[in-house]
Amino acid sequence: MALSSTFLSAVLVVALVAPLAPPCHGFSLKDLFVPVIKDQVSDLWRTGDIDLVGHSCTYNVKPDIDGFELYFIGSVTCPGWTTLRGESNTRSKSGVVNAAVKDFIQKALKAGLVTEEEAKPHLV
Repeated sequence: MALSSTFLSAVLVVALVAPLAPPCHGFSLKDLFVPVIKDQVSDLWRTGDIDLVGHSCTYNVKPDIDGFELYFIGSVTCPGWTTLRGESNTRSKSGVVNAAVKDFIQKALKAGLVTEEEAKPHLV
């Protein structure tokens, strides 16, 4: 009888204390990886301002997947100056804007909007 009363007392104590314990949260790989993936993916799109030969211009970068390879599409426009648009498509996340600037400057040079001297620093 002593064993059953001890067991009954233990069950009663657990039943009274259990609601006071904080809830247990399971570990999920989703909770670990989603913030990291979200930061990496959101960094693939970029927009910013750039000064080209004294004119205020804007660049845009967005990702593109071709087959199983990640590419970056870049563009440069200068709305207050010209309707020309510099474009690039490259695997280089860091070089996509430079390639779009180079394309824009080449088009501006061909259209007579900049001199060779002004274009030279951007075409190197």
